[in-house]
Amino acid sequence: MSLDEHEPVLHRIHVKLHPSNLGKMEGKYFARTASEASQSIEQVCKADMERGGGTGSYDDMVKYVKRFLNEAAYQLTDGFAVDFGFFSVRPHIGGTFDSKYEKRDPQKHPVSFHFRAHAPLKRLTNYIEVEVDGIADSRCIGRLFDQESGTVNEKLTPGGFYSLHGSRIKAAGDDPRVGVYFIQQGIENVQIRAKRISSNTTTKIIGIVPALPAGTYKAAVLTQYVSGTVSLNEPKLIESLFTLKVD
Repeated sequence: MSLDEHEPVLHRIHVKLHPSNLGKMEGKYFARTASEASQSIEQVCKADMERGGGTGSYDDMVKYVKRFLNEAAYQLTDGFAVDFGFFSVRPHIGGTFDSKYEKRDPQKHPVSFHFRAHAPLKRLTNYIEVEVDGIADSRCIGRLFDQESGTVNEKLTPGGFYSLHGSRIKAAGDDPRVGVYFIQQGIENVQIRAKRISSNTTTKIIGIVPALPAGTYKAAVLTQYVSGTVSLNEPKLIESLFTLKVD
């Protein structure tokens, strides 16, 4: 089924466009929803009550939803997939094991959770109109080239050269925290600073990958740079949308 003039638009998603710096996609834009559009449990429950869907008290609805989600999280961490009707979530163990005798290493084999949309949620996409609200902040990290492995947006090799490409990513400013970081993904995101930088421009930063334990990382730049001699009062963190693996 496709949306046409006889089918009503029931929902709208507002997005902003971000410039792409990936190979043949340079000069084009990709869409991202606004992060501030996140809704809390309380806000969703309130909206349901206001639209007439809820029966009973608002406080009870919030309490029971939270209890359900707490139990769902408990089941997920016990290895069960949980089917929420519109979508399901299942635990996933990343990485590879070198042999059947190898014990699990939390850094090498991180636990994550995968989301899968089901037919009822997919059908709703036929009733969504996407509205573009213009260009987002043009600061972005487009790609990271790891010289040792010869890969783009895939791996990091500690001790080897990397080149970071993007828009307005120059690590500049008088704040001592300004610099390039690799943020390890996990229960607590650990930020590891890359201290050896050989080139630092608005579109490219070249340096040496610091000593990183095995795991999954995002590249990031903390900068006060705006343009010319203009600087931000507080540093802004620019994170890659992609993740990088250290074996």
